Amino acid sequence: MPTFSEPQLVQLPLEAVTRATAFADAVTSTVNYRDSNQIIKKKIRDDHFVSKLGEEAVRFVFEQRDCAVEGPDYTIYSGKGKSWDADLRINALDVAVKTQRRSAAKRYGLSWTFQDSPERRDPILDMPEAWVCLVVYEDLKEGHECLVYPLRKIKQ
Repeated sequence: MPTFSEPQLVQLPLEAVTRATAFADAVTSTVNYRDSNQIIKKKIRDDHFVSKLGEEAVRFVFEQRDCAVEGPDYTIYSGKGKSWDADLRINALDVAVKTQRRSAAKRYGLSWTFQDSPERRDPILDMPEAWVCLVVYEDLKEGHECLVYPLRKIKQ
C-alpha cells in the first residue's frame, strides 16, 4: 500500500467538516457513556466531531495516494447496532483512526486514548497486528487542519 513516513498536513474541505458536524449533532443523543463517567453532552458531541475530522483527514491522505478507501461511516446506529468495526478500509485493510485536539496535546501531552474498562474494551487492544492511524486536529489554528501520522500497528 502506498504509505508515507512523515506526518502529512491536511486542510479539510468544508464538505468534510459539514459531514462531521451533522454526524456529531445526530449521534450525541444515541450514546451512553455513563460507564466511563462521561455525561456532558457537549463533550460527547465534540469527541464525535473530532474523531470524524480525523477519519476524513486519513481518507484524504490515502486517496491522494490512489488508494481505495471505504469510509468514514456516517450511519447512526442504535443500541446493539453500534460496533467496534474499523473506522476505514484502505485497500481492503482495516484501519482504526484515533484523533486528538492540539489544545489537549498542549495541556496533557500528545497521546491517544483507547477504551479499556470492565464495561467497554476496544477489541483492537487484543489485536497487536491491527493497524491504526493517529491524527492531531490543529484546533489552535484557523480552519480545519489535521496532521496525519503514518500507519502503525497496535503493538508499536
